[in-house]
Amino acid sequence: MSRDLRRGAAGSESAPPWSPASVTATPDAVAAAELDALRQRMRETIVHGLHGLCFSPYAPGQAPGMQVPEQAIAQRLRLIAPYTRWVRSFACTEGHDATPRLARQAGLKTLVGAWLGTDRDANRRELDALIAVGRAGLADIVAVGNEVLLRGDLTEDELLACIAEVRHALPGVTLGYVDAYYLFEQHPRVARACDVVLANCYPFWEGCPRAQAVDYMRDMYRRACVAAEGRPVVIAETGWPDRGAAVGAAVPSACDAMRYFLDAQAWARSDGVAMFHFAAFDEAWKIDAEGDVGGCWGLWDENGNAKYV
Repeated sequence: MSRDLRRGAAGSESAPPWSPASVTATPDAVAAAELDALRQRMRETIVHGLHGLCFSPYAPGQAPGMQVPEQAIAQRLRLIAPYTRWVRSFACTEGHDATPRLARQAGLKTLVGAWLGTDRDANRRELDALIAVGRAGLADIVAVGNEVLLRGDLTEDELLACIAEVRHALPGVTLGYVDAYYLFEQHPRVARACDVVLANCYPFWEGCPRAQAVDYMRDMYRRACVAAEGRPVVIAETGWPDRGAAVGAAVPSACDAMRYFLDAQAWARSDGVAMFHFAAFDEAWKIDAEGDVGGCWGLWDENGNAKYV
């Protein structure tokens, strides 16, 4: 998720429900007892089990464009499988086509994405691979692209053509598209082309202070539901980084990452909202696109060590 792309989203319908000028963007000073209590709650929540985790298997030194070894995918899936019911993958080439099969072997449900961008040949390979995964019965939901409209990589018509192709090739497979929640308001044809609306909801990238972030995410979800016109809505990504630069009144810290996770999980469970936490693992390669905050979103670090428990 690009920080620059995220700015201004809150104003697409109304002013954000906080006053950034009134918030001091500094991490909380946390007593040892409170920190211990947060960690205990994290253990209990994670062991209880999450609906879903966003999964990317890149180890230190790896990045998109490199082939991911199947063994590395299997190793990382073994780490998270006891704690989640679903995994969301982002691509179907460069070895990622193994993720749905390995996830199924680990007893997990799969939200399988095709990564679409500006390279038409790469898009062709992704769509073909996604269709192959779906025909093999390894996808519970297929996602035809991730934030393509946000990045401006495809036009709405080009995206709709990709969605129509996959729908024709995979009758009976639940189909969706992933983008920032407000883009489904701006592109109702895309929402109507989906069986399920897959909305990314990031109060952090819109500069919302952590204390108000879950209330703000609840409104993001409400707006996506209105745009979905009765279709199911899944929060395909949400999270809070533990390190890096602040965005407005949104300040990364380990304690606020835990607080956001706990509050978001509690809300999703109480309201019956399907939600994928971003992310399972830290990904250092994202720093190039998002700054220092980009590599700090995981529940596990890039070496596979649990960060909060």
